[in-house]
Amino acid sequence: MPEHTAASRLRLSGLCFLLQILNVLLFAAFVRYSPESSRGPCPSQLNCSRRNPHSGFQRPRSQGGHIQVLLSFGLLVAFLSRYGSGSAATSILIMAFAIQWAVLIQGIFHFFLNGKIYVGAQSMVSADFCTAAVLLSAGAVLGRVNPVQLLLLALLEVTVCTLNEYILLSLMGVSDSGGSLTVHTFGAYFGLVVSRLLYQPHKDERKREEQQNTGQQRDVFAVVGTIFLWIFWPSFTSTTAVHDSAENWAVLNSCFSLVASTAATFILSPVLYEEGTPRMVQIQDATLAGMAVMGMAGEMLVTPFGALIAGLLVGLIPPLGFRFFTPVLQSRLKIQDTCGVHNIHGLPGILGALLGTLLTLLATADTYGDRLELVFPLVAQGSRSVTYQALLQLSALPLTLLLAALGGCITGCILKTKMLRGSPDAQSMDHTVFCEVAEEEPDPRASSKELGTSTLV
Repeated sequence: MPEHTAASRLRLSGLCFLLQILNVLLFAAFVRYSPESSRGPCPSQLNCSRRNPHSGFQRPRSQGGHIQVLLSFGLLVAFLSRYGSGSAATSILIMAFAIQWAVLIQGIFHFFLNGKIYVGAQSMVSADFCTAAVLLSAGAVLGRVNPVQLLLLALLEVTVCTLNEYILLSLMGVSDSGGSLTVHTFGAYFGLVVSRLLYQPHKDERKREEQQNTGQQRDVFAVVGTIFLWIFWPSFTSTTAVHDSAENWAVLNSCFSLVASTAATFILSPVLYEEGTPRMVQIQDATLAGMAVMGMAGEMLVTPFGALIAGLLVGLIPPLGFRFFTPVLQSRLKIQDTCGVHNIHGLPGILGALLGTLLTLLATADTYGDRLELVFPLVAQGSRSVTYQALLQLSALPLTLLLAALGGCITGCILKTKMLRGSPDAQSMDHTVFCEVAEEEPDPRASSKELGTSTLV
């Protein structure tokens, strides 16, 4: 085992060194600061369509998204009692690399001019969104992969995620400012496909029961993570809104959805589970689901009660999902969803896309007012009909699922190679970033299903 430990450290150290040197060299050769980061006009050759011309993407807006990814997502993965500190450290490692890599890859698609990538505050915002999708995917395989595998997952997923975003937002003109499709749906199902390919049946049920997660650490992290979600997530979903008034609209709708989804947890959980009061991890789940459904629809909803209804409906998904869907995923489809991303991000993201499609059909000057030109500029200009825009919004869903599945298949096949998989002895290395849960490792959701608790990314 000492030999394996040394080899694990050297693999991680070597890969981090190579990837960081690669990023430094690419930044030195191609990356420059852009006029987009100033209040001056944006060069016509650059894709600044998501830039806020009135606020210039000032630092507080981009900083809010960065804080959201760093604190909220980073804390929410640290719930496994045996691997909590290791998962938190690994999530920070993923963020450190993914943000750099996303700036480069997204720069090629959006901010490439005369052989250079011009970056500004918008580049960091877009990189944060892409990094959030990577962290969601990591939540599906958390505890069953080592940091080397997670770094490679981030390397591949950022590339595919950027391609999906470019097709949807730039080529098709789909409105998805809060990321129902590009972040929540894509990240969830990319991770689930990877998890399926990495699946190995449990061989020692007795050991599984002995190692059940019974600690209170997950509740502590859930409290802190949920507080950050309530503070920062509404602004996170509206960071890419193209106008200050559209941003305020998205923030308000996100807040209404959040409170309704939280209330839904207190309505359904006492019926499904024996506990009278939902635990903090369940409230955390509801918060995430309520925000995921507003990713596309946040800047479209024209009435507050619509956001309340959407939040109420999506708040029912996590408790129902962990009670009925998660066992089917594991027993029938052989998918181990460690953090329950299917229930909290995948299904709410799909519901958000469908809601956004419905609201697109209502996109008229009477219902949207002057906001129509901000949300659907081509429709306002008359160059695209409302029906055609709605069809594009709807077609973006299967396209996202297809790209997520293809990317997950390629990534899973690479990660399952013998060279990258750790030794089963690595599971005894508690609370280190080198531990990997092999086929004997318990499913942390087993007790959660019975107690009605859940923990999400």
